[in-house]
Amino acid sequence: MNSNSSRVCLGVIVGVKGLRGEVRIKSFTERPEDVAAYGPVTTDDGRSFALTVTGAAQGAITGRIKGVADRNAAEALKGVKLYVDRKALPATDDGTYYHADLVGLAAASTSGEELGKVTAVYNFGAGDMIEVTMASGRAELVPFTPAAVETVDVTGGKVIINPLPGLFENDSEADERERRQEQEGDDT
Repeated sequence: MNSNSSRVCLGVIVGVKGLRGEVRIKSFTERPEDVAAYGPVTTDDGRSFALTVTGAAQGAITGRIKGVADRNAAEALKGVKLYVDRKALPATDDGTYYHADLVGLAAASTSGEELGKVTAVYNFGAGDMIEVTMASGRAELVPFTPAAVETVDVTGGKVIINPLPGLFENDSEADERERRQEQEGDDT
C-alpha cells in the first residue's frame, strides 16, 4: 500500500435484508465475515459504524450497524464503502499484500516499457481487474491473473504486465488487426 493511504476498503453495502435494519455487504476480505473483524468501520464521509456480521444471504454477508434499526435507514446506506485503518489489519508476509497495496504502483510491460500507474482494483463478478492509467491518460483494465500480471513488487513499487493480445490496443489498432485477419481469411 502507498504510504499516503491509511485506510483499506473492506466492503461495500449493496442492499438490505428484512425490515429491522440489517444490511447486505459485498466483502472484499479473504474470509467474507472478516469485514467486521477489525473494529469499527468508517465511510468516505467520515462516519464511523460498529458492525456485527449476522450471516450470509444472496452472495453477500449480512450485518447490523449499531444505530440502524429500520429498513429505510439501512436503504440509505446502499453504496456506502466500509473502511478500516491500515494499522488495524494484520501485517503481511513477504510476497503477500492487500489489493489496496496495488493502487499507485508503476506499471511496466514484460519488455520493460513503462505503461503508467495502477489506479484502482475492481471485481465485477468474474475476477479481479486492475485499472492502469496509461501515460496518455487512457485507462485500461487488466485481468489480475498470473497470465496477465507476471510480477507484483510492492516494495519495489511496480507491477509487470504481460501484454496479452487485446490488452492496450486502442480502437483503431483493434480494427486494423481485425481487417487484416478478415483479409487473410478471404485469401484461403
